[in-house]
Amino acid sequence: VQLQASGGGLVQAGDSLRLSCAASGHTFSNYAMAWFRQAPGKERELVATITWSGSMTYYTASVKGRFTISRDNAKNTVYLQINSLKPEDTAVYYCAADLYYSEDEAHKYDYWGQGTQVTVSS
Repeated sequence: VQLQASGGGLVQAGDSLRLSCAASGHTFSNYAMAWFRQAPGKERELVATITWSGSMTYYTASVKGRFTISRDNAKNTVYLQINSLKPEDTAVYYCAADLYYSEDEAHKYDYWGQGTQVTVSS
């Protein structure tokens, strides 16, 4: 699976962004998807996950209520809607795909996108 993340940018605190991750190469609907982020000087962290059907989602505690993961299998795309952005959301955001759904930070994903930068100014 090839993954292409997009939608990042420079925004102000309180703004919203929608990140997209377009998949190609394999049957997208077979894969669970996830968004990770990595802030400068910090380790990569799991942000949200979604099952192949979209029936189940998971969010790390720090983003619950502000982030929404969704997918459109007809468009081979997974989204991350980010509302009420905070400076601490500044990071490179990565999408990832795997045949198995997991809410475990340590789960190994088979495929990764290249990342999209989100920068939030205060």
